[in-house]
Amino acid sequence: MYITDSACISPQKTFDNAFLEGDVKVHLGDRYVAIEPNYGQLIPAGLLRRMGKAVRMGVGAGLPLIQRSQVDGIILGTANGGLEDCLKFLNQIVDYNEGTLTPTNFVQSTPNAVAGNLALMSKTTGYNTTHVHRGLAFESALLDAMLLFGEKRANSMLVGSVEEISDYNHNIDFLDGTFKTGEISSETLFEMDSPGSVNGEGATMFTLEPENSQNAKAQITDVYQTSYLQESELGDRIRYLLDRNGLRTSDIDTLILGISGDNRTDHWYTKLQTELFPASNTFTYKNMVGDYPTASAFAVWLALQLLSGKSLPEQCVYGRRVSRKTEHVLIYNHYKAEQHGFILLRR
Repeated sequence: MYITDSACISPQKTFDNAFLEGDVKVHLGDRYVAIEPNYGQLIPAGLLRRMGKAVRMGVGAGLPLIQRSQVDGIILGTANGGLEDCLKFLNQIVDYNEGTLTPTNFVQSTPNAVAGNLALMSKTTGYNTTHVHRGLAFESALLDAMLLFGEKRANSMLVGSVEEISDYNHNIDFLDGTFKTGEISSETLFEMDSPGSVNGEGATMFTLEPENSQNAKAQITDVYQTSYLQESELGDRIRYLLDRNGLRTSDIDTLILGISGDNRTDHWYTKLQTELFPASNTFTYKNMVGDYPTASAFAVWLALQLLSGKSLPEQCVYGRRVSRKTEHVLIYNHYKAEQHGFILLRR
């Protein structure tokens, strides 16, 4: 399937071209909060005032794509989207002693609230679903779109991911050792050699079509996911993915890895790069947008920029940059070294 359009709201200025032009925001602390655009021209003020952050970002990234190209359905992936509103609603039950409650937080308290709002605002009445599979939610959304296209049930789909930083979830994950402690800067995240990473959020959306056209910017060749993998099996799984697409490891000129600065799990990435793809251009992204379950959607957005002939900021470059034209991109991301996702793209 082919990407024809995209939009991204993230902790960087990705909604316009500022990030690609080198305007990289330096984040401090363990939360990388999304830089949101001005929604005033897109979302009516009455609706915007009642929207939670996940819904706001999802509609802000997805609605412009639907307005530019009508889609047959909407497929999203998320792990924590809507959770903040869910906690607000549950707290209201306690605070108001199960009395009269405001409906807004309840309506937006489920993960599918984002896809639902997009459908209502754009009058898209086709296939609509949200995958909530933690670190493989976005990969599952892509596979769902592939199956729909394979069954010829759609000609164009909006596919993406939404994630928000929930105070409740953040505190639980922090106590579990997921995030770093002390003085943390995005500029030195990969140099700290300590356990934990940093939290991130954002919304990344794509318009996908099953056939190549003049609007196509890149092709998603294949998507593969697995859970509870042994590190010794990683190389074999990647060779299997490449082999079923007629590729060898030497054909992958660009590698995008989900290195997060966590010294307990980053060796999955570094070992893979040195053993299988030593000659590939290698890029990272979590030092700019943080680590969250569906961060691989941001990696696909980065790959799309490379395949469109654009350059990425130096902060994205991991190791040396080889002078090679971007033709085949492999994205590898894992969530807590338990869920592993692979996305293969080409020009």
